[in-house]
Amino acid sequence: MEGPVPIQDTMPTDTEPSNIIKLLHLLFLSTSWGMQIWVTFVAGFVMSRHLPRHTFGSIQRELFPYYFHISSTCAFLNLTLFAMCHPSKRLSEEHTTQVILFFICIAASVLNTQWFGHVTSDIVADLHLVERSHGLGQEVGLVASESRRNLRASNPSYRQLCRQFALYHALSSLCNLCCVVCNGLSLYHLAVKLSAL
Repeated sequence: MEGPVPIQDTMPTDTEPSNIIKLLHLLFLSTSWGMQIWVTFVAGFVMSRHLPRHTFGSIQRELFPYYFHISSTCAFLNLTLFAMCHPSKRLSEEHTTQVILFFICIAASVLNTQWFGHVTSDIVADLHLVERSHGLGQEVGLVASESRRNLRASNPSYRQLCRQFALYHALSSLCNLCCVVCNGLSLYHLAVKLSAL
């Protein structure tokens, strides 16, 4: 008489996620990080150097809402998948660090999606209106022209808009870089766990 058939080792355990969960986690993390690297370090620099300023600003205003929403969604799904596979009762220090990185990424993404990105886009639209009324905006590159410097000096409301733009753009960029770093560290965490490529 034979005993019960043992469960095969190929079945995922409660501490090891299924291959589908691993694939989804890696897909969301790499999609988010790759998109962030491209938008932050490639597309923005290339467009800013080769397009008229207002064209560049208009493209950014159209693309950034999608970019921020995709980043937020990927960050949320990464945390959800990670949390499903690592119950809080068994979190090691390393896993806690991962959860913190995902939370920071979600917070920074949501701040950009819901606040900094919107405010920055609205300010850019206002800046463009003022500049168009003075015949500005078709110069290529982001370097301040003499005409824009003169406009800032002579127009207090334009000067105020420029200050607001600088502040919100810096906050949005800081949130974006925070997401790039968090996702990079999470990818590093996954890479050190790989036994082979």
